[in-house]
Amino acid sequence: MSPVRLSKNVYWVGAVDWDVRDFHGYETRRGTTYNAYLVIDEKTALIDTVKHAFQNELVGNIQELTSLRDVDYVVVNHVEKDHSSSLPSIMRYAKNATIVSTRRGRDGLTKYYGGGDWTFKIVETGDELNLGKRTLSFVEAPMLHWPDSMFTYLKEDEILMPNDAFGQHLASSQRFDDEVDQAVLMDEAAKYYANILMPFASLILKKVEELSDLGIEPRMIAPSHGVIWRSNPKKIVDSYVKWSMGVTGRKAVIIYDTMWGSTRRMAYAILDALSSRGVETRLLHIRRTDLAEVVKEVLEAKAVVVGSPTLNNSMLPAIGSFLTYIVGLRPKGKVWASFGSYGWGGGAVRKINRILKEANLDVLEPGLSIRYAPSKEELQSCKEFGEKIAEKIG
Repeated sequence: MSPVRLSKNVYWVGAVDWDVRDFHGYETRRGTTYNAYLVIDEKTALIDTVKHAFQNELVGNIQELTSLRDVDYVVVNHVEKDHSSSLPSIMRYAKNATIVSTRRGRDGLTKYYGGGDWTFKIVETGDELNLGKRTLSFVEAPMLHWPDSMFTYLKEDEILMPNDAFGQHLASSQRFDDEVDQAVLMDEAAKYYANILMPFASLILKKVEELSDLGIEPRMIAPSHGVIWRSNPKKIVDSYVKWSMGVTGRKAVIIYDTMWGSTRRMAYAILDALSSRGVETRLLHIRRTDLAEVVKEVLEAKAVVVGSPTLNNSMLPAIGSFLTYIVGLRPKGKVWASFGSYGWGGGAVRKINRILKEANLDVLEPGLSIRYAPSKEELQSCKEFGEKIAEKIG
């Protein structure tokens, strides 16, 4: 895809990856982009690069606008390889360019690529780089989402380039938020936040406040994945604040696995009770729903109800995998509950609750266990369990 103009002499020069469907375990059913930006002034700066498989597209896009030999600075906001692995190729062309990064960024780049003859400029929050008529300002953003991460702000054009913050995994022939379906855009933005940035919620809130204190109120937000927010950048910032604060509607998600259908019947009875109490409820079979989508539903839910039959005194493996993943993401402000069926010794519900409690999550105990297939009376107890969950979330 050819370069796209953001502002006078400011261009998107990245690449669209239509085919990727797995991004280190995150299912990307709508593909993704690797965004890089070029600022042409008295000095020329390239902000971020792309995944190595797309380096020829990056080089071609830059060469449509200027010679790579004329690139003075390569700003590396984040060393993860989807953004940096074409850097060695770029530096072979731009032999005189200086790499701009945080100190940890430099350490990561030299560990990955050597770079013994590269020149680095180490920057911290508040540092600026004058390009002529334009100025790049830098804000360190450690753990959003790696220790080396930083944001780059093009002051005169009011364009924030925050790398992995405010992005989406969304391949599109359009480059701007107002050109794509808004429901799709926000669905992918929520999924991206939930699966990548949710563990850093408290840091996000502090960083948004810090940007405001620094007087950074961007007219445009240009992340490193997905489309660029030009029509309403406040929309995604406000969404990040809401998600980071754990604000949800009156919504529940039931995530379950089943062996011979008993746990499934319990799940549907709990669903009926929640729905009858006016709670918006989603029912997700864990082995039939991609994990990234499940986590997005957890982000937006006030109650998370986890169900599994007992296998070997524990839960089914897919539920165990989900719990390992979700506990690591540290979701906030939710009520958790568990249910399941068993044949003789039981154990799934106890194990689920133990994992949730060890993660300091708010657990509605003791959960609900039913032996073999639920009877009519036991299905009624499932509905009563659902009503308790509805009362708990208000």
